[in-house]
Amino acid sequence: MTSGTAHRRRCAVVGLGARARLFTQALAGPDAPYADRIELVGLCDVNAHRMAVHNGWLDTSVPAYPAEDFTEMLRRERVDLVVVCSVDRTHDHYIVQALEAGCDVVTEKPMTTDAGRARRILDAQRRTGREVRVAFNYRYNPVHSALRESLAAGEIGEVGSVHFEWLLDLRHGADYFRRWHRDKANSGGLMVHKATHHFDLVNWWLGSEPETVYARGGLFFYGDKAGRRRGLARPYARAHGSPAADGDPFAVLLADSPVLKSLYLDAEHEDGYHRDQNVFGPGVTIEDDMAVLVGYASGATLTYHLTAYSPWEGYRIAFNGSEGRLELLVEETTWARPDVRTDGTSAVLHGEVTDDSAGRTELLLRRFWERPRELKVPTGEGGHGGGDVRMLADLFGERAPDPLGRAADAADGARSLVTGLAANQSFETGLPVRARDVLTV
Repeated sequence: MTSGTAHRRRCAVVGLGARARLFTQALAGPDAPYADRIELVGLCDVNAHRMAVHNGWLDTSVPAYPAEDFTEMLRRERVDLVVVCSVDRTHDHYIVQALEAGCDVVTEKPMTTDAGRARRILDAQRRTGREVRVAFNYRYNPVHSALRESLAAGEIGEVGSVHFEWLLDLRHGADYFRRWHRDKANSGGLMVHKATHHFDLVNWWLGSEPETVYARGGLFFYGDKAGRRRGLARPYARAHGSPAADGDPFAVLLADSPVLKSLYLDAEHEDGYHRDQNVFGPGVTIEDDMAVLVGYASGATLTYHLTAYSPWEGYRIAFNGSEGRLELLVEETTWARPDVRTDGTSAVLHGEVTDDSAGRTELLLRRFWERPRELKVPTGEGGHGGGDVRMLADLFGERAPDPLGRAADAADGARSLVTGLAANQSFETGLPVRARDVLTV
């Protein structure tokens, strides 16, 4: 992307849900840090109301276009850069059209949801020569950067294995089962939508890529069958306006959150989308408990587990090396309060903003024959441990050399998908899957 302030790049955002706010507010409005470098000239969405909400937050009037006029917007507004925040299964549609129109692209993760769509993006990127950046904000989390520095410095020698457990608490985990993500056709399931973050981190930390994947996963806690079996099911399709949802700790009340009310409840008349579906209702086709074993080209192995119904939220990672072990513990929440779901400023209340339940971050280096040593790392301010702010600076600010290589391109986006796509296939067949049979990058 072009650097310098002489020419302001012209940017459009497609998909104006809650996550898009991170980008629109970075580029427009009175406190936008990158407005002097990039001009927000277009919004595009299937829902006109949501675009109007974003314009209201920005206190401006960015031209708004319906989804079917996406290419017309690119032409009329002379767009240089497109930010894609739409439903996951539509990413490739907008990315490819933007590339072919001569635009560079920043896309939310996951880059797409299946191998065919990934190939389509890779082919378009290579054909056009334009740039695709995938918004892997976790690469920019200071503690994750410190972990990469330690591994790259050889502090534990050659890495033989990685153990990685990610836990979503009952507030955050449940949210994937209320929204469009609950349909695997939209999101690829949590192995794609959520774990693409984690598989990208491991690829980046190891400087390698997966070769074989074996996985087991299923719907253990959420969904109608499990809800009835455990007595958690309640007779409502969506929480808003339903007395049966009163007092249900798994229900999200859209009217109680200004953000959710404006973006979703007040927008339902246009597209009929319900953001507050019953997590124990029918129609859930994604898994909530998943175990994965991965073999890497480097010779290392990964054991990974994702649980979407934990009493606390966070993750544990351990690297076993030829000269020691590196361990990371991140407690985003120590417990989940049943009466608190949103704070009025964000769509989901994450652990890092809940003072009474926030936990700790600890990075330990355990070299052979030495006492354990804690590596002190400032976690940073802002979402995802400070990752969001640093990522935005890299995407939209002055480019600077980065020895950690945190910028993720289309090939990185595709590689992050391979493990999840292979895991989904292994869920179905019960057999190990070769990565090259799924997608070659």
